[in-house]
Amino acid sequence: MNDSCVLHECPVALLLIDVINDLEFESGQQLVEYAAPMARNISSFKAEAKKLGIPCLYVNDNFGQWQSDFKHLVSRCVKDGVCGAPVARELAPQQDDYFVLKPRHSGFFQTPLDLLLQSLHAKKLILCGLTTDSCVLFTANDAYLRGFDIHIPSDCCAAISKSRHTDALGQMRRTLKAATAESVRINLEQLLVDNSR
Repeated sequence: MNDSCVLHECPVALLLIDVINDLEFESGQQLVEYAAPMARNISSFKAEAKKLGIPCLYVNDNFGQWQSDFKHLVSRCVKDGVCGAPVARELAPQQDDYFVLKPRHSGFFQTPLDLLLQSLHAKKLILCGLTTDSCVLFTANDAYLRGFDIHIPSDCCAAISKSRHTDALGQMRRTLKAATAESVRINLEQLLVDNSR
């Protein structure tokens, strides 16, 4: 990847996982109940991150649409009547955000995410999005294997039930040494300068 295409150089990167999602599946409406407040929390947290120059990366499923692109996915998911529209509208990407389309659960599997993070000089990842017990978990596993420090704000990810959400957070704390404090308790300025985490 040509570093001249990268607008940031930062030890911290914010990953928004599968937040651009139509949620048009059997348990989608159930997930929206938890995803809508999650989206508001992410929106506030993302705004704080951007003030500090932290790059925001949309790591999004391609929904099997091999001939599509991210802008098309966004436009489809924000339409009236789409189950996931409230989340997609709240978290619509901005011009200086990055995006990576993924074919499977992990944001690292068969994607350029690793290379992009290297170009950004990121060492610490903040993972947000859907769902805590699936794509967030898989991405966190692969991030841990690559030596990244992992932060997963508990109020900035969601699953289709509270138990799935809390169980996955507990697993990531235990096995991946992930920090899972709520977003309001994460000191982004300290993360940017503190090399111990």
